[in-house]
Amino acid sequence: MPGRNVDQLPGQTSDARIRRPRMTPERERELLEAVLGVLREAGYEALSMDLVATRARCSKATLYRQWHSKAEMVAAAMIANRPVDPEAVDTGSLRGDLLTLVEELSATAEKDTALIAAIHHAALTDTDLAATLHTSLAEYEFTHLSALLDRAVERGELERRPGAAEFLPQMLFGAVVTRPLIDGAYADATYLVRFVDLVVLPALRHS
Repeated sequence: MPGRNVDQLPGQTSDARIRRPRMTPERERELLEAVLGVLREAGYEALSMDLVATRARCSKATLYRQWHSKAEMVAAAMIANRPVDPEAVDTGSLRGDLLTLVEELSATAEKDTALIAAIHHAALTDTDLAATLHTSLAEYEFTHLSALLDRAVERGELERRPGAAEFLPQMLFGAVVTRPLIDGAYADATYLVRFVDLVVLPALRHS
């Protein structure tokens, strides 16, 4: 049936949030790197706990103790794969913060564009994945990007939280994912800096 996650254990809910780690951060990172490796090679539909366990040299039980389902595991891997944590960015200016974010995004654009596109395609047909991405990855991004804008308001760079704030994740990630389709090139730093200056900042500064 469409949307059913065959890797989910009986009795587990599909919309559970990512669990806190029960292992060292280093080992958790190794597992999530294995998830991304399988995801890039096989795609979301073909990814299974068995494949990840083989790649990571662990048991399926280890994976299920850490994450309730395949969807949760993939969402955790996507968060861990972020090149920079928006919460940790504070250059002292809104433009500086945004440029720091997009410069890091550009550094991994070639590697991650196909990955993000594959996840997007899978989420259109897998309701468990779509729900998990919304309650973990999307909320994670929005929360930390909102903090970035709150600091800009506190500094007086913005009069108030702008109406365009709710579209900030879409603007940033949309620029990365769609540039290969529109321009036939990956979103490099030069492109994304221009995008911030000509599109993102004017939108955020518009009352």
